[in-house]
Parts: sequence; structure tokens; C-alpha cells
Amino acid sequence: MRNHSISKSVIKRLPVYLRILDQLIRRGVEIISSKDLSSESGFTAEQIRKDLAYFGAFGTRGSGYNTVFLREKIVKIIGLESVTDTIVVGAGNLGTALTRYNLTKNPYVNVVGAFDKNPALIGKKIHNIEVLPLEKASKIIEKYNIKVCLIAVPADAAQEVADLVVKHGVKAILNFAPVKLRVPEEVHVHNADLTIELQSLIYYSSAEEERLSSLKDEMKKNKSSKTFTYNEK
Repeated sequence: MRNHSISKSVIKRLPVYLRILDQLIRRGVEIISSKDLSSESGFTAEQIRKDLAYFGAFGTRGSGYNTVFLREKIVKIIGLESVTDTIVVGAGNLGTALTRYNLTKNPYVNVVGAFDKNPALIGKKIHNIEVLPLEKASKIIEKYNIKVCLIAVPADAAQEVADLVVKHGVKAILNFAPVKLRVPEEVHVHNADLTIELQSLIYYSSAEEERLSSLKDEMKKNKSSKTFTYNEK
């Protein structure tokens, strides 16, 4: 099931619900209310009900959602009925961690290849995956009909990698490089910039109100002072 009128934010929340449902089922929970899902996910109960309503009526008013049934429906909506083969380009620390996690902890993804241009990394093993030269990526993409690729390379190499994988059929990229990729309209890119995420988090780690108050005072002083001049040439 695919509906391009549904916003990306809704689609991004579905895997969160799926992860929670997987955990609930492992704990033997059979029924979950939107209120309880709200507590587990951090999204409002109203938002959860609205998100799920895009795809059908999956719950019973006054009772909630059957966890197994709802999980099956979300799996189908996302397209996870079968394991998705993917590749990882970049075998440094981040690429290795991504490959290892998806090989051992992600039941919905199967990493079939890891690639790098660095001769020092080529040939190393990440579990049962051998890191191959980047030029061999095209054959693996075509062999396994790869549609999803994870990019974990430096910023100056990311566009070259994107061009290569898209040329050979990749339609979805999870990009960890701190750069905006230029891809055809039909190719979807999700950016995961860990630096930005950390910097955003730091904002909440210190005295927010005190810092903002100090900034406002500073701006007032700047406006009242005549130390700033503007010369148009």
C-alpha cells in the first residue's frame, strides 16, 4: 500500500509504532489503547489515531488495538512483509556500526554488501560481510535488485556514491553524510545528520530560559547602541 498524499511525518512515525508493538508482543500484551501508545511513543493519542486512520480502521472504540493485528497492518503498510536487502557504503566506524546493527538487531533488513574506497578497509569482515571495493557495488545492486542504500562516507564523497547507486537502481537512500544530495525526483533521501541532532540536544541540556533571556538583553543593548553602522556601496 502506497499513498503519496500522506505526509512524510506520518510515514516516519509508523516505524516508531511498529517498534513499540514488537516490544509489547514480546511482553505478551494483546491490547493497547491509543493513550498507552501515546505514553510509549511520546506522540499524542489524537495524533496516533489520526495517523492510523489514514490507512483504515484498526481499533475498536473503547477497547483499543489488538497488538498482533495492528503490527501486521503496519508491516504491510511500510512494505516489510519480507526482509529488505540493502547495502552500506562506507566502512569506517559509523558504517561498521550501521552494518553490524542491521545484521544483528534489525529483523526487517538484510545487509548484503558493504563497500569502501579505502584500501585499508577493503577486505575486513563485519560479521559475515566482507568489505568490497566501491566499484563492485553496481554488480551487487543489480544481483540483489537493491532499492535501499545507507551512505556513511565523508561529505566530499557522498554525491559520487549517490550518483553511482542511483544509476544502478537504488530508489531510497539513508544519508549519514553532512551534505545535501542531488538525486532524481523519484529517489527518496532521508538525512540523518548526527552532528545536528547532538547540537540540537545541547540546546536543552543547559539553562534554556536563562540563556534566552541573556540573548534578548544582548539584542536590546545592540539595538540601543550606535556602534553598528551600515554602509551601502
